[in-house]
Amino acid sequence: MINTDWPLSDYEYYEAESEDWCRQICLSDCFCDVAMFRDGECWKKRVTLSNGRIGPNVGGKALIKIRKDNSTGSASSGSNKEQNSTLVTILSALLEGFKEELGSGAFGTVYKGVLAFDNNELVAIKRLDKATSDGEQEFRSEVNSIGLTNHKNLVRLLGFCNEGQNHLLVDEYMSNGSLANFLFGKSRPNWESRIQIAFGTARGLFYLHEECNNQIIHCDIKPQNILLDDCLTARISDFGLAKLLKADQTQTTTAIRGTKGYMAPEWFKNLPITAKVDVYSFRILLLELVCYRKNYETNAKEERMILSDYAYDCLRIGNLDLLVGNDEEAMNDMKRVKKFVMIAIWCI
Repeated sequence: MINTDWPLSDYEYYEAESEDWCRQICLSDCFCDVAMFRDGECWKKRVTLSNGRIGPNVGGKALIKIRKDNSTGSASSGSNKEQNSTLVTILSALLEGFKEELGSGAFGTVYKGVLAFDNNELVAIKRLDKATSDGEQEFRSEVNSIGLTNHKNLVRLLGFCNEGQNHLLVDEYMSNGSLANFLFGKSRPNWESRIQIAFGTARGLFYLHEECNNQIIHCDIKPQNILLDDCLTARISDFGLAKLLKADQTQTTTAIRGTKGYMAPEWFKNLPITAKVDVYSFRILLLELVCYRKNYETNAKEERMILSDYAYDCLRIGNLDLLVGNDEEAMNDMKRVKKFVMIAIWCI
């Protein structure tokens, strides 16, 4: 394949060699899945082949090893049809099991899958159901933003496919599902677990806002987009609505996006959008974690329906017991309860 590379998958490098030598050195190494040759330089690459790039500025040739008729052979460049066939073959070989549905959203469905080459590692595969302009934009936004990140409180993008009508995102699989299911499901999460989830989410947002080369505004922070791994570590996911700012940008203008109840007032006032819209959403999330209830409850008394208003009233009158009275662990830690409620109010 011409002008194609996976720059983050290198594990050995050689120079002053020929293309045939580069091809053979990969064929003789069982760990090598692709060899990249460019101007006498040769790189060995192994799966997972993530953050791929294609275009005239990439340069070089990717020599992809594929299995054919129970024997190992090399792959060289050819027609576009042959290249597309190779990509589909590789994707089919690496991914199994599109049967178990994990969830669905406005633009696609998420399935549980398996990476057959890597000890049957579980993955989450987001598949766009409709080839709409909005769906295409969501796909590109997610690849462009999360593909540039690496942090323990973000879900890692392992790879993607953008071939014809096939739009797939392959993410790490989070065994404990979403925070929404964890927080509002049958089993009650303990106080300390909820606080650690708040810390993890805050660390992930700080990384996106302050530590990336280009600031990323997530634009849709809510319990459904916070996933939990085996250790209940919070991992921010679903970057389909995210905005990737240029190096010299601190704000942007964009069409309204997000989820009702978690959206900052700027969205409704036609004002420039900054990272503060994520901070506002985090404020709602933090209150839900502290108070162990949803932001809006139709069955509650009128003064208690909207959690953020009710929390402010309780803080103002100095009676936070009303917020956490049915949570014995939180009642025994009222100093931190007050601190977290104050932080949530400061976030607006």
